Amino acid sequence: MLFYTVMKPLVQVALRVFFRRIEVRHPERMHLPGPLLLAGNHPNTLMDPLLAAVNRRQPIAFLAKSTFFQNPVLRAIMQSGNSIPIYRAQDTGTGVGGVATPEERAAQNEASFGRCYDYLGKGGTIMIFPEGTSVSERRLRPLKTGAARIALGAEARYGFKLGLKVVPVATNYFDPHKFRSDVLLNVAPPICVADYAAAYAHDPDEAADQLTEAIRVALERRLVISRDAAEDAFVQQIERTFGDHLNPDDDPDTLYDNFQLSRTLLQALPWAEQQFPERLAEARGRFDNYLAELRRHGLNDEALDSQRRGSIVGLLNLVLGAPVWLYGVINNYLPYILPSAVAKRATKDVEFVAPIMLVVGMMTFPLAYALQIAAVQHWLTHDWRLTLLYGLSLPATGFYALSYWSTLSARLRRLRAARLFRRAPAVGEALLAQRADLVAELQEAREAYLAAR
Repeated sequence: MLFYTVMKPLVQVALRVFFRRIEVRHPERMHLPGPLLLAGNHPNTLMDPLLAAVNRRQPIAFLAKSTFFQNPVLRAIMQSGNSIPIYRAQDTGTGVGGVATPEERAAQNEASFGRCYDYLGKGGTIMIFPEGTSVSERRLRPLKTGAARIALGAEARYGFKLGLKVVPVATNYFDPHKFRSDVLLNVAPPICVADYAAAYAHDPDEAADQLTEAIRVALERRLVISRDAAEDAFVQQIERTFGDHLNPDDDPDTLYDNFQLSRTLLQALPWAEQQFPERLAEARGRFDNYLAELRRHGLNDEALDSQRRGSIVGLLNLVLGAPVWLYGVINNYLPYILPSAVAKRATKDVEFVAPIMLVVGMMTFPLAYALQIAAVQHWLTHDWRLTLLYGLSLPATGFYALSYWSTLSARLRRLRAARLFRRAPAVGEALLAQRADLVAELQEAREAYLAAR
């Protein structure tokens, strides 16, 4: 249980730094008393279980593929986090103990299932990802029946008197590979496993299928799901460009309205393809032309709205904030850039990039800060009070430098927009007219879709 005594507080801090915002919808469902089986989608490898672990007070045991246990160092880490290996067909020959045949794999899985039954029987919490693999995409792949079989097997061992509940946890990343992005954990109501006792007594396989279907439906209702990467890219471009116009009453206190907008757009697109394909194709062409015009002038949609306000103030902030930005960059650049460099060299799989960056960052920042503080105390200040102030300035100016850099291009685009409207007002007004037509068409299509549902 090393993770929960030593690592969990560090991971909590690291996740709060890595993500700009972590929101749990219905957090009380994450804190239900055990026994509990959490069943989640799996778009981001190690990040998914970490988010669940830091948002539940009680310890969670995780079912993980056996390949994680092959390396001695990684095996020690997984075991310290109370993980239980599962032996998949594609992992034959790579698991703990040298599993080489389907029969041996089945025996190992039976042993792992037995550990799950024991753990749940003591009122524990287990998390499993029924998709079986982790792929970075906004889709829910077909669920395997392992989660349902474990839940039903545990209840059957205790005569369906255990009180085990399955809680589907839908994890929605708004930009899973970007530092300081947002994530929404959309938690479903608990499913009482004892409700499937009669079906299990009649046919255990059918009961597992029914419970798996209930988990799938609960997850799908709480996930943003696209049909393919091209559709997802198109919808995300609409969200980035027109999100504020399509969601004018955006509540800054929740991510849920952004989640609902994404779901509506992705559900409306197939409907529009059937109802008015020619009109949709024409609108997509005009949208591409609008984006091309913005790029040609070095602008984005937001710059058109903000070009008339605060340009002088923005310029002053840009100039006066530069020394603080430079100080933050000098003191934070190395520990900031190393996690990204290590992740890029360590893997080509995008779903592994974020967790590698998180783990490496948990090491680089404390180590770099400790060395810098020791060096300043030894060679510069010789005064613990000044050194303490320096140490406190490191994370504060690091965050400021990140914010300054992320808004620098936006400030420059606002200046370009102001210059465009001053020198060529007809061009600026034409862009605004293009945008207004597109937003009106999107609003009309959305209202027609919502009315037809």
